[in-house]
Amino acid sequence: MGKLDGKVAVITGGASGIGKASVSLFVKEGARVVFGDVLDDRSEMLVKKLGPSAVFQHTDVAREEELQSLISLAVERFGRLDCLFNNAAIGGAGGMIEEIPTLGFDVTIAVNFRSVFFGLKYAAPIMKKQRSGTIINTASVAGQRTGYGGHLYSACKAAIIQMTRTVALELGPFGIRVNSICPGGVVTSIFGRNLGLDQEASEATYPGLSDVFRDLQAIPRPCVPEDIAKVALWLAHEDSGYVNGAAINVDGGLPDGLSARLDIVEKVGRILGVEIPMPEKPDPSFS
Repeated sequence: MGKLDGKVAVITGGASGIGKASVSLFVKEGARVVFGDVLDDRSEMLVKKLGPSAVFQHTDVAREEELQSLISLAVERFGRLDCLFNNAAIGGAGGMIEEIPTLGFDVTIAVNFRSVFFGLKYAAPIMKKQRSGTIINTASVAGQRTGYGGHLYSACKAAIIQMTRTVALELGPFGIRVNSICPGGVVTSIFGRNLGLDQEASEATYPGLSDVFRDLQAIPRPCVPEDIAKVALWLAHEDSGYVNGAAINVDGGLPDGLSARLDIVEKVGRILGVEIPMPEKPDPSFS
């Protein structure tokens, strides 16, 4: 028997990285999974690999109607919704605060935070009728501490953590649990994609990223998407039945501090072949 036998799950960003690992693991554990992504070819390949328990629909999570349609598809196809994993994200607009374009701000907020709101909005009434369900949101250690992400990415992840708590308080009496996962440095394509590489080129950077991420944290190996997927599986299962409103760190014991983050950024930039701007240090002679 699988841990999710008979369960129906929706996962966003399911074609690569954490999403792909989660779709694969959930199906392996008996769930029927409806997943969305904008990478159509890769999504179709995953469906062929996993079989009829995996259903794909093209979904731009920044578009409310597309995310609503993805959730509706799960109910139409399988009759219920037991788990929603709001996972899709981008690195988003970066740089010094005065350099961030307004359009970049809007896109980053739409994909990274507004999409989580949409998922919660459309999953909640379905799960309320069932009097059961679990919702999992991908946040980040960057939403808890400074120095592990750009301004907008970090702000979105902090907002996800707080909205997870407030919605968990609202939905708990209906038998619905809402939690967030806060990964550290995970070897995924988000780094390369955010710097303009396509999916294939981004995945080609994985060996180099693994070398960088191996020694970031106390556990001397890089975090891989399957590490996060296993925590999502636990949150989707009754084993975590009394966990609600939590922000669960899956970071191997990352250190604090801006200096640690700058070292990471510099190394990742070298691997990707780009120069990432560093914050300016104030002139010590200023008075």
